Amino acid sequence: MRELLFFEPTIKNYIWGNEYWTVSAHPHGDNPVKKGSFQGITLSRLWDEHRELFGNMEGDRFPLLVKEIDSRDDLSIQVHPDDAYAREHENGSFGKTECWYVIDCKPGGTIIVGHKAKTRDELKEMIREGRWQELLNEFPVKKGDFFQIEPGTVHAIKHDTVIMEIQQNSDITYRLYDYDRVKDGKPRPLHIEKSIDVITVPHRQAEACQGDDPHRLVDCPFYTVDKYEIDDSRRFLQKRAFEIVSVIGGKGEIDGEPIAKGDSLLIPYAYGEYEVTGQIGILITGV
Repeated sequence: MRELLFFEPTIKNYIWGNEYWTVSAHPHGDNPVKKGSFQGITLSRLWDEHRELFGNMEGDRFPLLVKEIDSRDDLSIQVHPDDAYAREHENGSFGKTECWYVIDCKPGGTIIVGHKAKTRDELKEMIREGRWQELLNEFPVKKGDFFQIEPGTVHAIKHDTVIMEIQQNSDITYRLYDYDRVKDGKPRPLHIEKSIDVITVPHRQAEACQGDDPHRLVDCPFYTVDKYEIDDSRRFLQKRAFEIVSVIGGKGEIDGEPIAKGDSLLIPYAYGEYEVTGQIGILITGV
């Protein structure tokens, strides 16, 4: 099919900032096609009724979710389950493996990935006693950094940071700590016991992508992500079940369609060659 699929984003407003779900078939934000032959049809319906657009992939739901996160304040300290735990404890949901590309952040900004507890008993003790500074791995972050966040990894995006997140199609988050913030006069719910269940102890840092492709940021069982910086134009060949193009900087066009930082779109199966032009940085995601 020779038609690019652009979607109306789902905008989520939180006490810490905003999320823009740009490619999503999740029930909490099922994006309709913005224009073209499938205008108004949601991504989940396309998956159910037009599986040919996705190379007739198997599966009962679209596998990925792409969003931009714009944090004015710190996100909660959190962790996500894997597929097995989510299936059992979250009504058959996918788990949540995700990755972050840092589009922008304030000078001197930091991020949290991982913890320092050596045993589960030590983890429990540090959580119960609120020894967060002692427990958490916090380190500097800068524009262009990339992180693979495996299930079981304690993590948090800090304030004044903008990231592109590519993840499994899941909205399961266990809050471990939320800085004692309140919403509508009440503390936001925490999920201490489930968090302790799923946190990997000791912390294991996700391995950097191995291989010969200099553009490949990550290759995991759920997605691959490649990064390209384009100064004029570059041609690509769509040869997977589908591909998602996400703009991480600048602006330009894809086959004549204007695109800019923060945009994502889906290239359906058998689209063939496509051309990206402009001064633009992109991520290309496949499964």
